[in-house]
Amino acid sequence: MTDATPRSYPQGVPSWIEARHPDPDAAAAFYGALFGWDLEERMPPGAPGSYRIATIDGRDVGAITTSEDPAAWTTYIAVDDADLTAARVVALGGSAGERWDAGPGGSAGRGADCIDPRGAAFSLWQARERLGSQHINAPGGWVFSDLRSREPDEAFVFYEQLFGWQVSGMDEGPSVMVRLPGYGDHLAATSDPDIRERQFGAPEGFADVIGALARIDDGPDDWHVSFSVADRDVAADRVVELGGRLLGTWEGYWTRAAELEDPQGATFRVTQFAPDAG
Repeated sequence: MTDATPRSYPQGVPSWIEARHPDPDAAAAFYGALFGWDLEERMPPGAPGSYRIATIDGRDVGAITTSEDPAAWTTYIAVDDADLTAARVVALGGSAGERWDAGPGGSAGRGADCIDPRGAAFSLWQARERLGSQHINAPGGWVFSDLRSREPDEAFVFYEQLFGWQVSGMDEGPSVMVRLPGYGDHLAATSDPDIRERQFGAPEGFADVIGALARIDDGPDDWHVSFSVADRDVAADRVVELGGRLLGTWEGYWTRAAELEDPQGATFRVTQFAPDAG
């Protein structure tokens, strides 16, 4: 194995992000300018709508697509079988839309849009050729997603039953880290063979972290995406220059973060790795 080994995602690990916007052209211009993404249209000529893959140095970050709903970021969670997992979502009190195949003949993968019992939307992704995000935890790339809820303990039960997630007890800013036991072993055996050495001294279970759980004071439950940047304040200023809004900032033990809104109203976070920032 080498550093070029593609990153794969076992069941239960968030694996892909997608910006769904009424004006995908404007969204592509905004995020391309903010993060330095290259964007390639994947919809066939003449097909309705748009689906652009965002990349950095040829590595997939996520996608921007057309939506008639209000602008928002969607988090996909990897599954072995989208049909079986969608049925399990329904059995646990959530809802699942029609399953769909992506790419010519379904070559990219199979997915389903779901809503958890408290109303937070997420999607399932059964990977085929498109394994998931490849440029992560580096400037311009996805870091992870937070499940935000007014009653996080209640909200978490659904995902604990569906995917086997555990609350780690490790805090970062307003969030507590969520882990999937065995994920660190998967990374060590596949795309990140040096993960144990690189994370020497980190809290037990740190390599298994797959996301975060956060309490919010108001608003509906949702999934909230975070992106890595070299400098939080420079990135926040750039968002405002591009027509977005700065909603707030905070410092955690490892990061300096800013909560932001793009010009079409989708919220997201940028984080600067800064140990002992808090």
